[in-house]
Amino acid sequence: MAQVMLVDDQPHVLRVLRFTLEREGHVVSSAFDGMEALEVLERGLPDIVVTDVMMPRMTGRELVEAIHARFSGRVPPILVMTSLTDRGEREWVKRLPGVEFLEKPVSPRHVAARVAQLCNGKARSHG
Repeated sequence: MAQVMLVDDQPHVLRVLRFTLEREGHVVSSAFDGMEALEVLERGLPDIVVTDVMMPRMTGRELVEAIHARFSGRVPPILVMTSLTDRGEREWVKRLPGVEFLEKPVSPRHVAARVAQLCNGKARSHG
């Protein structure tokens, strides 16, 4: 079981991912954009962050950069979901440690599987 933060401006995406992850036993919090997510993260870091890229007010890219700046040394793994498939979008993800790219559309089961793999790997590396 992991604490998962979902960030997406599409309510149906949040609903489906929340349902799938909670069914797997995870505790899920959510936000509709990067600014809201940062407010939640200030209260406590989850085990993993799953974020969309294209969002109003603060994009997923800006959120990831803000997380790395604010929580340096204790950044949780981050899954970035986007339908933007150009090379530039993939490249910034590869440059940041602990950040992975998931191309939309992505199945909720695939997200849940990656969350489980990353959290199990984190647990093994710390213990």
